[in-house]
Amino acid sequence: MNKVHVVGGGLAGSEAAWQIAQAGVDVVLHEMRPIRSTDAHHTDDFAELVCSNSFRSDDHEHNAVGLLHEEMRRAGSLIMRCADAHALPAGGALAVDRDGFSRSVTDALSSHPQITIEREEVAGLPPAEWDNVIIATGPLTSPALADAVGKLTGEDSLAFFDAIAPIVHYDSINMDIVWAQSRYDKPGPAGTGADYLNCPMTEKQYNAFVDALLSAPLHEFKEWEKVPYFDGCLPIEVMAERGRETLRHGPMKPVGLTNPRDPNNKPHAIVQLRQDNALGTLWNMVGFQTKMRYGVQTDIFRMIPGLENAQFARLGGLHRNTFLNSPKVLRPDLKLKADPRLRFAGQITGVEGYVESAAMGLVAGRFAAAEAKGEQISLPPVTTAFGALVQHITGGHVEAEAYSGARSFQPMNVNFGLFPPVTISKPDGHKGRWRGPDKAMAKKRAFTSRALNDLAGWL
Repeated sequence: MNKVHVVGGGLAGSEAAWQIAQAGVDVVLHEMRPIRSTDAHHTDDFAELVCSNSFRSDDHEHNAVGLLHEEMRRAGSLIMRCADAHALPAGGALAVDRDGFSRSVTDALSSHPQITIEREEVAGLPPAEWDNVIIATGPLTSPALADAVGKLTGEDSLAFFDAIAPIVHYDSINMDIVWAQSRYDKPGPAGTGADYLNCPMTEKQYNAFVDALLSAPLHEFKEWEKVPYFDGCLPIEVMAERGRETLRHGPMKPVGLTNPRDPNNKPHAIVQLRQDNALGTLWNMVGFQTKMRYGVQTDIFRMIPGLENAQFARLGGLHRNTFLNSPKVLRPDLKLKADPRLRFAGQITGVEGYVESAAMGLVAGRFAAAEAKGEQISLPPVTTAFGALVQHITGGHVEAEAYSGARSFQPMNVNFGLFPPVTISKPDGHKGRWRGPDKAMAKKRAFTSRALNDLAGWL
């Protein structure tokens, strides 16, 4: 039985190494720190939390992140075990003592009899004799390795920054205002001519929206997070600064579209949303990457007609990151199509967040261990948080080439919009239409109970 090599000692790499070792397979964990440092890390410990110390919501009944926590716990996650052991008071969230957490991960990995730790940089692609490898090098992948992966997969398959547009849950869009239509009714290679959702704005609404953009506080990035602006992905507030009419001639141009509810009055501006996943549950706001702080994005975007009650699966951003165009280059078992001895895990696959990165390390570790033992690999059910994330990054995302010739895959947090829909029944004795908070909570419980039931079989 050959050993597995894991490159990268962050959350994903640490979890992958643990899962492999716990399965009885020898693993070598390669971490370049302290031989080569990064701009973000301050210690040599594994799974160092370089940003927030929060793992977000721990509510496994009503929250997709909390569900992912619970799935990881049930799968024997080292990351969750150490997080629980070093939890701090944080209401319904799971926050941790960052130093105690990373030290405990380091101690567990260092003392495991089937884990060998090599403090070295893997420059370029791993050696050819390594036939079972997980690359979990995260958003700060070393230039030599990133360059090698880029050459192997193609220049358009590895990005070095996020230009993130917000993503909205479809069922929160007001379809009494919004209509479906492609510009000039063009169907495109995979379309019907009604492939975008359109939110119309009057001149007054447009000017109020631009004023809000110009006065919004912006997120201040650390030096290593900053990226240059490219004309194709300017933040919307930067476009607004270049002139009040700039957005109307860019992502909000109203040409080629007719509001069927008011065909004689042309909208002053239009915000378009494009389908983001195969299920049709998530829609992204086209061209709306932004550096606005998260706290104000929701308020400003809800000024857009049709999005007044929008629920966001992801807010916008623009920052330094390295990630694969995973739907194009990865197989469902997280192996690289161009070199199947290599698996990828963590943030480099196109998931966002501590827990999501660790979860992909967990799944990749289980896949690699099964392969090393000659066992059949079983994909996690798409009804689970594990499976929903794997499905999104390897096949659930709708690429923009079908519409505009542009790449659109961007990192994503876990959210219920990635799960197959659930059906729920009204409670006994309930009369009239059932909606509001009670129905929303029941729907979330349906997602989570189904997930945990289906997870048991996979585990």
